[in-house]
Amino acid sequence: MKFIQNLGRSLMLPVAVLPAAAILIGIGNMITGFIAEDNVVGIFLTTAGLAIIGHIAVLFAVGVAIGMSREKDGAAALSGLVGFLVITELLGPDAIEAMMGVEEAPAAFAQIENVFIGIISGLVAAWMYNRYAQVQLPNALAFFSGKRLVPIMTAAAMVVLSGVFWIIWPIFYDGLVAFGTAISGLGATGAGLYGFFNRLLIPTGLHHALNAVFWFDTVGIDDLGQFWAGEGELGVTGRYMAGFFPIMMFGLPAAGLAMYHTAKTGQEKDAAGLVLAAGFASFFTGVTEPLEFSFMFLAPVLYVVHAALTGLSLFIAAAFQWTAGFTFSAGFVDYTLSFFTPMANQPYMLLLQGLFFAVLYYFLFRFLILKMNLKTPGREDEENLAAATAGASGGTKDEKTANQAAGIIEGLGGKDNISSLDSCATRLRVEVKDMEQVNEAKIKQAGAAGTNVVGTHNIHVVVGTNVQFVETEVRNQINE
Repeated sequence: MKFIQNLGRSLMLPVAVLPAAAILIGIGNMITGFIAEDNVVGIFLTTAGLAIIGHIAVLFAVGVAIGMSREKDGAAALSGLVGFLVITELLGPDAIEAMMGVEEAPAAFAQIENVFIGIISGLVAAWMYNRYAQVQLPNALAFFSGKRLVPIMTAAAMVVLSGVFWIIWPIFYDGLVAFGTAISGLGATGAGLYGFFNRLLIPTGLHHALNAVFWFDTVGIDDLGQFWAGEGELGVTGRYMAGFFPIMMFGLPAAGLAMYHTAKTGQEKDAAGLVLAAGFASFFTGVTEPLEFSFMFLAPVLYVVHAALTGLSLFIAAAFQWTAGFTFSAGFVDYTLSFFTPMANQPYMLLLQGLFFAVLYYFLFRFLILKMNLKTPGREDEENLAAATAGASGGTKDEKTANQAAGIIEGLGGKDNISSLDSCATRLRVEVKDMEQVNEAKIKQAGAAGTNVVGTHNIHVVVGTNVQFVETEVRNQINE
């Protein structure tokens, strides 16, 4: 499980590049749409954005190599690129046709440059870095010692792995295609099932694996890539993204409002500080984890309802063929950028759908919270609710971050109890020596939106979109 968690965190680095593509493509499409289709500036910007989307597999190879290596070193990134180039050239259609003596290579090898192969290349490169970056060779070969040895070993490993993949890739690829085809063959129902399981897998981080099948060109669906490239089928391409907009822009913020309105007397201010700020982040950027983690473990029944409503939203959008797309997440920024893309189909209807889901989320969450006496933020039996500013009130922004980091370290059992520390988009991922020393209430009082224990020695601390600054400060205080 720790490996999967680390992989999920590593995938966020290449994903973080995608908003740049969205901005370029969105502005380029607006220019060509409102001025002229052959406008040079519009074509220039759109092409620049597509350059990023078109090489997403390479970005994953480099990003995963960095994220999974110990020191996040550039040598690991270079090795990830080397590994990807080796396997994609060796198993490319031209090479396979020459080696097999056939006129046309099997379909699997025509799709070898995909995100899955990028991830595999990154993992191999990271493993080689962790294993060989400190190795010293004999004096005659000393030049190739240490980090210089890593890309060499990666290339060698990928040659061997290419031989293995020559045999297993067609079988594995056919299995993924069968799975993706089965879901996509269900049409709107398949989109709904995907949305449901996407949310259910959020606590484990395994949703990244599911997303790779539908959003990228792993098995030919490539919903995200085709949408931004202006390819595919109008009303169909984008169906695995569109239904998230009503949830992230309207449904979840309304759920936050319901939790605020049902907070106990005296705790409304604390609840507001957490859920309303997180609701704004969900609406504007599509970052939902701070809000979802605020009730995911306090009231799991609400989270299952949330997953079901997400599936329903994707089903409705797909059934009516309302489409819009994102590169980062389904917030207002991505919605605006995708509005004028060629594959956007009646995207304004997603706003009406969003208003419907806002009402549905608000009244359903409010009813369930009160009826079942669920312990959502502001309703705990003990006053252990953390407002977003609770552990960092007063002082400059740096002082607030320092105070928050100190509180988190204390809640984790002190710096001597922390074995390793990393972060993803919104969470600190911490390995501790003794979980019994961890005080989750103190962590929340420091300003964390929530915590998630994922093993006997691993815990996630949901901080928010400023997590990288908190991580840096926690590291600084640990090393003092």
